[in-house]
Amino acid sequence: MDSPILLLLALLVALVHCFPDDYHSHNSTRHHDYCVLGAGPAGLQMGHFLSKSQRDYIILERNSGPGSFFNIYPRHRKLISINKIYTGRRNREFNLRHDWNSLLSDRPDLLLQRVSRELYPDADSFPRYLSMYVKELGLKVQYGVDIGKIRASESESPRGRGYILTDQRGLDYTCRVLLVSTGLWDPQKVQFEGSDLVEGYESIPVDPEEYKDQAVLILGKGNSAFETAQSILGRASRIHLYSPSPVRLAWQTHYVGDLRAVNNELLDTYQLKSLDGLVEGGLEDIAIVRNGEDEKKRSGRKKKCRSSGKEKRGKLFLTLAELLDSSDGKNSSKVTATNLPVYHNDNFSLRQPYDRVIRCLGFRFNFSIFDGSARPPSSEGARGRLPGVTAWYEGRGTPDLFVLGTAAHSRDYRSSAGGFIHGFRYTVRAVHRVLELRYHSNSWPAIKLSISQLQSWLLRRVNEASGPYQMFGVLGDIILLRGSHCEYLEEFPLQALPQFSSLSGHQLSKHGLLVLVLQYGLNRTDSLGPGRAESEWTRAWRSNFLHPVLYYYDKLPTKRDMRHRPVGWPLPRPKAVHHMIEDFLTEWDGPISHSQPLRRFLEHCLHTDLRAFYAESCFRFSLTNRKPPLFCRQGYLRKHGVVRNSQLWQHAHEAGLMLGGQDSASPETDPSFPDYLTRAGASVSSAINLDF
Repeated sequence: MDSPILLLLALLVALVHCFPDDYHSHNSTRHHDYCVLGAGPAGLQMGHFLSKSQRDYIILERNSGPGSFFNIYPRHRKLISINKIYTGRRNREFNLRHDWNSLLSDRPDLLLQRVSRELYPDADSFPRYLSMYVKELGLKVQYGVDIGKIRASESESPRGRGYILTDQRGLDYTCRVLLVSTGLWDPQKVQFEGSDLVEGYESIPVDPEEYKDQAVLILGKGNSAFETAQSILGRASRIHLYSPSPVRLAWQTHYVGDLRAVNNELLDTYQLKSLDGLVEGGLEDIAIVRNGEDEKKRSGRKKKCRSSGKEKRGKLFLTLAELLDSSDGKNSSKVTATNLPVYHNDNFSLRQPYDRVIRCLGFRFNFSIFDGSARPPSSEGARGRLPGVTAWYEGRGTPDLFVLGTAAHSRDYRSSAGGFIHGFRYTVRAVHRVLELRYHSNSWPAIKLSISQLQSWLLRRVNEASGPYQMFGVLGDIILLRGSHCEYLEEFPLQALPQFSSLSGHQLSKHGLLVLVLQYGLNRTDSLGPGRAESEWTRAWRSNFLHPVLYYYDKLPTKRDMRHRPVGWPLPRPKAVHHMIEDFLTEWDGPISHSQPLRRFLEHCLHTDLRAFYAESCFRFSLTNRKPPLFCRQGYLRKHGVVRNSQLWQHAHEAGLMLGGQDSASPETDPSFPDYLTRAGASVSSAINLDF
């Protein structure tokens, strides 16, 4: 009697042990302070910062490895992001200006160049680089977790609002802060009559032989459209690109999302009249129809083609929806001549039929996984393809939910590089600094500098900093003036300046602040024509290309000031502004053209003599003036102007040359200055040893 019962119990125990761990936790919940959704470049970049600050986080990825987007896209497997290995410099920060693929880390060798040496790498190299990044930094990534639903949870704990993420197995992940870095996956589509006859960029064949002697119409004029056209340029008989807007060239607009030269060979064949071309027109008003072949004939021919393994499709015509007899959305084969534009205009550009019509309209954010409590609104710009976020990348109306990477590009759409790796690696770092203050009371990192050293630090930043260089007009350095010293904060989101204190943890003093920005000029000139650049420093305000600009405010701009700033300006009108003349080499270190005008601007704002002097001059000033120049007080009289000599220091002290209080402190008692010298390096001596 007992034997069957014991046998049954043993069988149940065995079955329980056979189930995977996921079964036991099917209805359980896993909690983390931070959930990062997506193991693409933005998610991994945030993972690095969270790991470095030792936070409780998890990166959730639905696929089996990081960067899965790049396993598919771009379809023709060539990245258009620059991987410039040789710059003539060994400065890591400077070299990141020309490395558009690597993520930020403390490892100097953790760069894409370890995987690819090509200027435009093969797309397959990027997931390999990301896998290396995850492994070497030990990031916490959980693969195979496909989050299908996200909702907000109102908790009564001190943590307040949180988020619940449910995966494909019904397992819940809860987090205090949700960081969405899913990128853009959903193809952008336009509905019109005959849109089901159109092939999508995401599914077209990539073998050029498939297009041999075919006429192809491509909807779109972005990089994906031109990439597709370029791949079949030597096989297709005719390629036309159609979209509402004219083509925009990146080297003209300075926006890297516009057409890159690496993809634009079709412009040659168009302008040199070799059968290819570009046409403008609305997408919502068109229709794609097949030729008027009888349905019975077509059905019979399909059967014959299937038996031979080859199906020949009918020709496709582009027409206007208003010319069709019916508007029921069906693709009628009974199209007559009067339904085609050529009947009404025999010079209609797209009057010839096509073998293929391909949609290349880009991608959009996937809003479907968010329920009403957690769904960020659509952006006002970018045709609503992106989520709307604040200037510090928090979803509008979704507190504690931040959007990272390409999906956060609505903040600088078509104006900077926030939608691309070389841009959003810096905005992700800015978001992390916001998180550190809000949830852990750690203020934005700041460097304390004496005013006499501000100029050389500014020159160092404009000549090597990669963040403001890549995120021009979006991230800027903030200098809080404190009288004889200042606090220097790097790469703050400029549009969040009205909320500066609450986001950074630093307060403004009565002395005001300076903002350092790199920006392009507003003068629309021929990018390759004569007179395209200014060279005279007195006309620096007319610079066209990327150049540093300093804004001085005596108080923080308000939200209203930001809304009413001049068109094209990243900031409101300041009390004073200084443009540093654009430079062909992007080296702003000329004594006459760059350093001297900068010093005079700083003197105007600070009401202080900032000239630099040799030790001999400081010695003379100290003997003949009650108050030597600031540079001498903060440098020479602290033994920074001559070789250290205890006898000279004692002599100066006994002679009353050393001022009392803070200014008389020895360099050993001022921890900020030695740290500054270490950071500034050679730029200090090269910039400040000039007595103008």
